[in-house]
Amino acid sequence: MSKEILNGALLDSLYQVIESRRGADPESSYTAKLLHRGPAKICQKVGEEAVETIIEGAQGNKDGVVGESADLLYHLLVLWAASGVTPGEVWAALEARQGTSGIAEKAARSKD
Repeated sequence: MSKEILNGALLDSLYQVIESRRGADPESSYTAKLLHRGPAKICQKVGEEAVETIIEGAQGNKDGVVGESADLLYHLLVLWAASGVTPGEVWAALEARQGTSGIAEKAARSKD
């Protein structure tokens, strides 16, 4: 894998493209159309792509998981943009969890 992919720069770049589509003509840009339709539609698409990714994984279809994961990540980034969330905020949350057991992290969340 390239360092660019590992450090999240590719997702950061895609996020910037998504942001650049804000206010574009929904008839000429799928991203603009999603943003125009609002969070409920975007959340629906994230859910659909998550389910499709799960189905491909359950069937053991590696290529399907790859393709559906790309779709899922794209739609998740659109949701971030619509919600005012930046990739940097997500990266910081992930970084804060490094070195913490998943079990311990989940237990800490359930106390809130």
